[in-house]
Amino acid sequence: MSSELIFISGFIVFILIMLAMDLGLFAKTDKPVSLKQAGIMSAVWIALALGFYVLILNFGHLLHHINSFAALQQINKNNFHHLKLNPNDFAGSIELYRKNLGLEFITGYVVEYALSVDNIFVIVLVFTAFGVNPKYYHKVLFWGIVGAVLMRFAFIFLGSTLITHFHWILYLFGAFLVYTGVSMFVNRNQEKNIDPENHKIVKLASRFFAVHPKFEGDKFFVKIDRKKLITPLFLVLLIIEVTDLVFAVDSIPAIFSITKDAYIVFFSNIFAILGLRSMFFLLVNIIDKFHYLKVGLAVLLAFIGLKMLAANYVDRIGLTTGRSLLIILAILVISVVASLVFPKKKEKVIRG
Repeated sequence: MSSELIFISGFIVFILIMLAMDLGLFAKTDKPVSLKQAGIMSAVWIALALGFYVLILNFGHLLHHINSFAALQQINKNNFHHLKLNPNDFAGSIELYRKNLGLEFITGYVVEYALSVDNIFVIVLVFTAFGVNPKYYHKVLFWGIVGAVLMRFAFIFLGSTLITHFHWILYLFGAFLVYTGVSMFVNRNQEKNIDPENHKIVKLASRFFAVHPKFEGDKFFVKIDRKKLITPLFLVLLIIEVTDLVFAVDSIPAIFSITKDAYIVFFSNIFAILGLRSMFFLLVNIIDKFHYLKVGLAVLLAFIGLKMLAANYVDRIGLTTGRSLLIILAILVISVVASLVFPKKKEKVIRG
């Protein structure tokens, strides 16, 4: 068995174990996740991501079974790393490659984690509109994230295949991200409302499934008169899955601007997605306080899109992955600090 297969298999087994542990810990008790639990969960997922970063720094060359300088050169070319490798110093070149790989992973992780915040805005709206009991949030988010992991896997490796055969598609990704960033900025103050009865997903699901009119605890399905019906909680799960699918269209091209290595895109995506659930419980009650965050995310998407469009000039102007990470962090920090320093003004209620 090659080191590449062991690396990937080990990662998948690790994710399955973590998901199984998560389901075992929280599925038995229908209680809202506390702020303390959310904080611990978030810290654990961030620590695991940082641990994986250290693993890549030390063993990243095993990911593609690099055992010779020729193999390293080929990977450098295939994944557009643009590293200046020394044929007389294989050990030094391998170390350079691992450091770059680790930097690409952590940058992709930060970008995906940041973009997930916009996903949280929508999830909060969905739960509120449908009147979901907070004690069932965890179950919906758990199965939503399982579905998201499977969809991201398909999206990422499809994207990687397209880039390999049609490199020009990166320019389409870049233009799309700039457009998305500009649209997000222009529409940043628009209030979003969700009408449960007239939602497109609800209407579509009603065509194919019999829908039970009310919640039945944490059940996704109920059987009445030997007929299986889906509950409103399952409709909420479907909407969240579709929401993640829409967000994947933004986030996956964004990470491909950082690295063309499909495995690193996948790893960074999955760690960020698995941390999304705990981040949701941390931010659910204070998300409105970060009103400048949408501006920051808009600037972030536009920056990444412009970087993709200027791919031929990135190396010339010295916009390395490390510098890109610093710019990304600066954008996020400024948007968060600005939200706290300049809080949103409360609308005055005029009484007659």
